[in-house]
Amino acid sequence: MSALDRLAATVAARKGADPETSWTARLLGKGPEKCAEKFGEEAIEALIEAVKGDRARLTAEAADVLYHLLVMLAARDVTLADVLAELERREGTSGLDEKAARP
Repeated sequence: MSALDRLAATVAARKGADPETSWTARLLGKGPEKCAEKFGEEAIEALIEAVKGDRARLTAEAADVLYHLLVMLAARDVTLADVLAELERREGTSGLDEKAARP
């Protein structure tokens, strides 16, 4: 099991946790919109670090993005397995062809 799998399992397990003892439960308790907002904030911070070129800071912000992506997905009952299945479905397809096939 990868670190990402373990993190996804932890996020799923915290869905029903006490918001007083779990940051993840607190975020989820604020609803999907707040989770999406937080994901967006972290994504912007990662973009800023990517432009600045600080590898260590970008790495840290990318980890935050992955965590907040998993929280946002959990808020809408989308699992990491769902996302991985979609990636597998797309595997071997040209990115240009995949984009052209979208509605």
